[in-house]
Amino acid sequence: MLGWLETMTAAGWQARWLASGADQEGKGWIDALVASQTPRSPAVVRDEITAGLAGLLLCRVMLPSYDFLVGYGAMNLFRNVRRELTPEVFDRAEAAARQRGMAGRQVAEVLTVLSKIVLHTGKYVDQISAEDIMVFRAWNISRYSRHKSGLHGAWDVLRDIGVLDADATLRATLRLGQPTIDELVDRRQIRCRSVRDVLVRYLSERAPSLDFSSLRQLAATLAGTFWADIEHHHPGIDTLDLPTEIADAWKHRLTYVTKKGVAGRERKGRLEVLSRVRTFYLDIQEWAHEDATWAPWAVRSPIRRSETEGIAKQNRARTAAVHQRIRERLPHLPVLVDTAERHRAYMAGLLAAARATPIGQTFDHDDTRYRRTAYKWDGHRSATQHGPDAVLVENTGTGETSELLRAEEDAFWSWAVIEVLRHTGVRVEELLEITHLAPVSYRLPETGEVVPLLQIVPSKSNEERLLLVTPELASVLATVIHRIRAADGQVPLAARYDPHERVTGPLLPHLFQRKIGWRREIISTRVLYRLLNDSLLRAELTDRVGQPLRYTPHDFRRIFATDAVTGGLPVHIAAKILGHHNLSTTHSYLAVFQAELIQSYRAYLDNRRAYRPTAEYREPTEEEWTEFQKHFELRKVELGTCGRPYGTPCAHEHACVRCPMLRVSPAQRARLVEIAHNLADRINEARANGWLGEVQGLQVSLEAARKKLASLDRLARNHAVAGPVEIGMPAIGRT
Repeated sequence: MLGWLETMTAAGWQARWLASGADQEGKGWIDALVASQTPRSPAVVRDEITAGLAGLLLCRVMLPSYDFLVGYGAMNLFRNVRRELTPEVFDRAEAAARQRGMAGRQVAEVLTVLSKIVLHTGKYVDQISAEDIMVFRAWNISRYSRHKSGLHGAWDVLRDIGVLDADATLRATLRLGQPTIDELVDRRQIRCRSVRDVLVRYLSERAPSLDFSSLRQLAATLAGTFWADIEHHHPGIDTLDLPTEIADAWKHRLTYVTKKGVAGRERKGRLEVLSRVRTFYLDIQEWAHEDATWAPWAVRSPIRRSETEGIAKQNRARTAAVHQRIRERLPHLPVLVDTAERHRAYMAGLLAAARATPIGQTFDHDDTRYRRTAYKWDGHRSATQHGPDAVLVENTGTGETSELLRAEEDAFWSWAVIEVLRHTGVRVEELLEITHLAPVSYRLPETGEVVPLLQIVPSKSNEERLLLVTPELASVLATVIHRIRAADGQVPLAARYDPHERVTGPLLPHLFQRKIGWRREIISTRVLYRLLNDSLLRAELTDRVGQPLRYTPHDFRRIFATDAVTGGLPVHIAAKILGHHNLSTTHSYLAVFQAELIQSYRAYLDNRRAYRPTAEYREPTEEEWTEFQKHFELRKVELGTCGRPYGTPCAHEHACVRCPMLRVSPAQRARLVEIAHNLADRINEARANGWLGEVQGLQVSLEAARKKLASLDRLARNHAVAGPVEIGMPAIGRT
């Protein structure tokens, strides 16, 4: 090898190596060099070249490119690197990878990545820097349009053994943080410097009262949709005081979307854009009265008030559409819930049956025959090259092959997402931020009864709140905790990235996390939507015209509010549970509320606040607090516990079987079954005597009793799957 490299006209072995062309991808140079050594045996010459090349690379005589290492593809070379160059550090890296739970192939991929970086950079493993990892990642993306396996694992392993001084994973490090206001504006490439500066200053004034997502949207509207468009069609303009013809031309262009691919489509948010631009001008006019530096930019607004008056009408139409959407979806919710629950139970049973069946054998599950199979490459791979665990089955009737570990996990999380959303009415980000620290308990001082609560961390309104945990919700949370607990009984810590605020949260015991390879990742919003859509496809729900029904997570929030208020919960209590500051927001959620009722209720609230403004917000006296606690004692009835809110009368005239607020415990199921049988006998008696009005009333009670029995059975099945689980709720009390 050295004799061949000496023939190259360059100074130094690295320069000769590059001049030879051998550093380029491929092994053609080896074939040419072998052919030049005739009449010697080609096999002997090839072995000499391979051995000599490996020796030179291990001695750092030449530093090969990543293209060469991929094209050369000598795994023996990488094994020699680990054996010859700081083997003790490679051993620590391998131990750290296995400690993280990596499978054999994943460990091998990590060690191969480290070996390539060592050969390319000329460093030892304990000298690798974060920049070296980033360079290798950039090369991967340039070659494959993505990074290869093992890169993220190599980053984590180097962190574990103390080589990299990094607090976050590679994925978190690569995520873009919040850009500055200057960066948000400069993305639009505004030519006029003075207008650019006033936009930055205006957004800086508004920023403290906005979350980042709203700030980014406002910047896009003012700097992009408004001013960048005006500069594009009217080059050289340098004043906010727009001539009438320029303003009218912009408003006409605003009517339609100009983005490539959807050009010509009418813009839905046109009025919102006009409103933001008008607010921009009016704010500057107001600020100029207090700060003279705004005066040069205090000009007339190109948007008249009359041009934005359609927003109220548009909002009413949007609210009506939302109401109709909820009316269509609310009756179908039980079907979706039952479908998700049955699919979860089916997949859990199928996975258990497959695990108990040897590979190659058949088994029956739910009247369907399956054959346990395996990936073709798993049969001849060694332990060091074996990938993550997989359970494959083939449906002998259809020939379809399924990987059950992933399928069962998807079924479980689909069920968990639907259950928690429908029982809490939380937002998507609030759902994904529920942690093992969220369940707490409140003990009533008089009776000692424990009331379970769920703490919802601040999100959109930046205010935390507590929700009452129903038995059904408690069962779901216990099942989730039981599933994700590690071998030591603790819920693993994981950090959630908020794509709207572009920040990564601290390590917390999040409940909606799952294991991907060796990593613990919080379920993303995209995955949550996929899981929900998969459940909808299985439920085969359709609207009146036969079109598929689609649910969003926010639909569950509106359904929760509608169901709660129609069940007797006062609107102001529902607003508190949902985290709404304004009752109007809660009213817009209620699909079954009539306009007259809303107007009457608003008038009642206004009148009450006018007469008793101070008493509404004072601290309760000891007598009032004692009366509030006694309310929970009075809710205990024969069949269970009434869930009606404090200060509200019984809406069902104490016909507890019909009441949706009644909470029946599993221990009282036998009494409920007895009542259901008694109702059936009374219906038969009433029909025999021709008491048709009595039949109608009794049938309503019987149907309510059956629904409660079905709910109890569902709760019992969940307990049977997870078993009794201690979810670790700390107790809180009133001092």
